[in-house]
Amino acid sequence: MRGLSLALFLRDRLLFIFMACLIILLAVTLLLLERERYPGLVELGTIYYFIVIALFLLGTWLVVDYLRQRTYFKQMLEAIARSEELQASTIVQATVTQEQKLVAKMLEEQSRAYLNELGKYRRQQEIHNHFVLQWVHHMKTPVSVIDLLAQEVLQQNSSSQQEQQQLALSMQEESDRMTRGLEMMLYTARLDKFEIDLHVKQVALHELVRSVINAHKKLCIRYSIFPRVEGEAFVETDEKWMTFVLNQFISNAIKYSKSKEGGKKLLFQLEAFSGGGGRLQVTDEGIGIAPHDLPRIFDPFFTGENGRTAGESTGMGLYLSKQVCNRLGHEMTVSSVLGESTTVSVAFKPRGIHIMGSGGNGSSG
Repeated sequence: MRGLSLALFLRDRLLFIFMACLIILLAVTLLLLERERYPGLVELGTIYYFIVIALFLLGTWLVVDYLRQRTYFKQMLEAIARSEELQASTIVQATVTQEQKLVAKMLEEQSRAYLNELGKYRRQQEIHNHFVLQWVHHMKTPVSVIDLLAQEVLQQNSSSQQEQQQLALSMQEESDRMTRGLEMMLYTARLDKFEIDLHVKQVALHELVRSVINAHKKLCIRYSIFPRVEGEAFVETDEKWMTFVLNQFISNAIKYSKSKEGGKKLLFQLEAFSGGGGRLQVTDEGIGIAPHDLPRIFDPFFTGENGRTAGESTGMGLYLSKQVCNRLGHEMTVSSVLGESTTVSVAFKPRGIHIMGSGGNGSSG
């Protein structure tokens, strides 16, 4: 390795050595011309002495410079030999020249950027793996319930029509839970390739809201939840992704309102901006969110007090909704009064949308 570092050192200074030798040769030529012009002015021994001194100084400078930078070359070669290691660039520490310090700084910044990027992908993989395991666990529950209900139907052939209808409704509710779970799993997988699965156009948001409400009308009727749509708005967005987001809003509203007695309102307020774009506010009359949980509702897998009470929260609904809104360029916020209501607001930018490469913070739900 020492021989290789010396060879690299000399090769990098070939031009300097050539120029130094050229200057020495030029000086000797001038001295010889002066000697021919003025015989006896410059002795031949003096010229020999000058050549020896100049070459000695050149050689001394090269030796000293190599000794100064030998450790740097050694560390560089070692870092290259261990390039498969993540921390290989940190080996290079013995910098001498400003150029070497800049190279070491660049390696340090590149290593930091690489590790940050690697950490981000590892985090995404951890979230995905955690969600898959949690999703499988949650899907086991409706499957088991459907199986028990089916057995109960077989055992109660003489049951009344009302009881059979109630069992059928329960089975349908569990089936809907499975469908929503499958949908969430599908959209989670698609989120990594968001830009590929995207079609932005002008959407009648009020019509989209009504169609999503109709998909949940049976559950709304069963739990005495009365949706109402106020206003109209036309916005630039992706209809399929916004349908997924609206499904999460309504599912959360039903999930956290059904335990309250009596009729509950579910209000959708749409506002169109004069310069284009608009705002959607979804307000339920559910159990609300505790103030200390609000800052974390966009974290993946965070369920909070309500999630532990409901027992069927994955902590991914609002996370995915926030990710989708961020990437579509929409601003999503949540406010809540504990025990009274929760309001989710989505603001749509007026002149088109800017597709983001990655989402902001996560959510729950």
